Amino acid sequence: AVTRKAEQAAEKAVDKVTDPDTYKSEPDSEPQSQTQQAPAQSSQESVLDGGQEPISVRTGDILPQQQSLEMTYAKSDFVAGDEIIFDDPVDAEQLGEFPSMWDLKAGNAEVAMVGGKKAIHIEQGGVVMPYIKEKNYLPDQFTVEFDMFLPRYKARFDNYREFYIDFFDASGKIVFRLLTIVRQGTRLDVDWTWMNGETEGEGNSENPPFVLDDFNHFAFSFNKRAMKAYINGERVVNIPRCNAPTRFEIATYNHGDDGHNRLFIKNTRIAGGAVPLYDRMMSEGKFITYGITFDVGKSVIKPEGMGEINRIVQLMNENPNLKFSVEGHTDNTGSAASNQTLSEARSGAIVAKLVEMGISADRLTASGKGQNSPIADNSTDEGRAKNRRVEFVKQ
Repeated sequence: AVTRKAEQAAEKAVDKVTDPDTYKSEPDSEPQSQTQQAPAQSSQESVLDGGQEPISVRTGDILPQQQSLEMTYAKSDFVAGDEIIFDDPVDAEQLGEFPSMWDLKAGNAEVAMVGGKKAIHIEQGGVVMPYIKEKNYLPDQFTVEFDMFLPRYKARFDNYREFYIDFFDASGKIVFRLLTIVRQGTRLDVDWTWMNGETEGEGNSENPPFVLDDFNHFAFSFNKRAMKAYINGERVVNIPRCNAPTRFEIATYNHGDDGHNRLFIKNTRIAGGAVPLYDRMMSEGKFITYGITFDVGKSVIKPEGMGEINRIVQLMNENPNLKFSVEGHTDNTGSAASNQTLSEARSGAIVAKLVEMGISADRLTASGKGQNSPIADNSTDEGRAKNRRVEFVKQ
């Protein structure tokens, strides 16, 4: 009863500020001041809305889940890879254009705004894949992560939508498929199939941990033969033996007569390997982590960063003499002064979170390094992604 009252209060407060134009695109220019007149409706709106009224995002459905998401990630066993292969936050892309870091297999896709954030809109029947020169780019140990926006929608009983994440082997055969199905507006299912040798297996979950009308974090981990899949930090798939994938695609399909589908993705990252924290620290006297994540230009730790935070807490509890300097690093986007300030704020936020979780403050120091110590070429997207990192240096 207490939980429901809290949810009702949150819904009542948020409904007052619900934005009915969430799905509408914005012009490719600087934001307008409050005194300026809003621009006329752009052609981009019809692309997203199919000539219909946009679906309003009700953030009241999201806010009560923030704490539970953080708790879920703290229990998650997902470990992001160490070596970044591909990284695309989408923020630098131009609205209405095809995303520069992706390739197209079928249909159409373009950069659009959803929930006030840039994302890749994959249209009905669209199939996209990362644009990487090597056709078979996934190593024998890898992680794949991205955020997918799942909107609720009203549909007839026989209408449903399917979103596929397909992993292929070197011969072009699908060796793992995660299928998300949205039915009757608010019902979601997850199905999956995989190949073990020449044998095909399948599984499903009728109660996946989705948040409708918001971005959901999908993560995949493959370790030579074992495939795992996570949604919002919760493991939904655990296959001990699966044929090795070498590349993947994301696709959307629509079943029914509404002729309209929405799928948005952003923050896609592919990384190789996942060396345990203790092994990394002992070999180099420090370890670098990309698992603690923040929104662009902000210092609030995202819920999906709690898995890595929890592992660091465990490491320090198991080794009570360990002391770390927590060093935040940025790429060279923006001014050196703002990057310095941001890195200091982020390292401070990490230290504060670790202290909150029981680590003594005298075992930690926060240090912002800004853009001054790159470990990769800032002229490439992957290089900048490697430079945006947190280092735990043993003291």
